[in-house]
Amino acid sequence: MGPMKKEAKIYVAGHTGLLGSSLLRILGQAGYNNIIVQTREQLDLTDQRAVTGYFTREKPEYVFLAAGVTGGIVANQACPAGFFHSNISIQDNVFEAAQANGVERLAFYGSSCVYPKQSAQPIKEEYLMTGPIEETSAAYAVAKISGLIACAAYNKQYKAGRFIALVPNSMYGPNDDFDPERAHVLSALIRKFHEARTNGSASVLLWGSGRPTREFVHVDDVARASLFALDQADRLENVHYNVGTGVETSIAELARLIASVVGFRGEIIWDQNKPDGAARKLLDSSRFRSLGWKPEVSLVEGIRSTYEWYIKHLK
Repeated sequence: MGPMKKEAKIYVAGHTGLLGSSLLRILGQAGYNNIIVQTREQLDLTDQRAVTGYFTREKPEYVFLAAGVTGGIVANQACPAGFFHSNISIQDNVFEAAQANGVERLAFYGSSCVYPKQSAQPIKEEYLMTGPIEETSAAYAVAKISGLIACAAYNKQYKAGRFIALVPNSMYGPNDDFDPERAHVLSALIRKFHEARTNGSASVLLWGSGRPTREFVHVDDVARASLFALDQADRLENVHYNVGTGVETSIAELARLIASVVGFRGEIIWDQNKPDGAARKLLDSSRFRSLGWKPEVSLVEGIRSTYEWYIKHLK
């Protein structure tokens, strides 16, 4: 099939979110100008009839499925059924409509929480379903696992490598969710340190020991990886691919970096009575990197631009 055509019709699902908005930016920079989007009000992706109708009318050639319901531990524990239903429905509806309407290639995104809780580190793709997953995000993770398996199943049954499954590690960047109830650790810390500095607080209290390490990948790097994957579709195997930086950062180091970028000079106090979560969560992205992709945004640079975006959009 060769590389993506510049004039091809591209549907970005979930274009207002963290990854979707980045895909719009990166596609635009790369010269793709025939991009179609729909707001949630215009098209409910959990509605099978609506999705089928949209694909039948519009006939997109490429699809980036960045739509879905996601959130931190609090949201995952409060609404597991909602997370499960929404994600399963969106995936199923979009995959079926894409298959029926001859979409050339589709990018689907998993999450690092699909892997077993006690996974060996760094986590290889083949560790999927080799052990129990984290209970707090089980409903969301199972929906995402089913999406990864669905991609391989469609490719196998229809003898076409059009469904491409990527598993990025913790994404962050402009347009992230900074709401304390829903935010992931990096954006939550940006907000916390910004508010502490603004209020003149002497200290910031954070959960846990700060010792666990995480891998953070800038959303623009994931968007560029997505374009790369669709361009290189002919070289991909029918497996999912991890997408990460290969760099681990402890939560304590992350907090120091963010405090420094934000300009908070006070003390950071750790509440060791609060849970830490998994000790490490590092993906082995060597399979994808061996194809020629590599991340471009360093963590400090990424935090700086994300904070600038946050300040600009502070309501």
